[in-house]
Amino acid sequence: MRLLNVFLVRGPRVTIANFERLFLCFSSQLEHLQSKYIGTGHADTTKWEWMQNQHRDTVASILGHFDMLNHVAIAENENKARLKFNLIEKMLQPTGPPSQKKEDT
Repeated sequence: MRLLNVFLVRGPRVTIANFERLFLCFSSQLEHLQSKYIGTGHADTTKWEWMQNQHRDTVASILGHFDMLNHVAIAENENKARLKFNLIEKMLQPTGPPSQKKEDT
């Protein structure tokens, strides 16, 4: 606890200028990650897109880990080759078609 108090008293000073600089740095790094990796999302990501990314990541993880594939195959009482085929097919549209948005006229 004493070290924490010493750090708070004598630690680096956070001024508005430093905070703005850190925020801009963080924002640019986040934009870079969002442009590089699809699954990280962005400000305009819909709930459907986010769910689709989550399902695809889960299926890819199951397919990539041999023990997880065995576990799911035993739980579903399914052949591993058939399970792989079904999971790969499921990756096309894991959450179904997108919902229709109501357009204002």
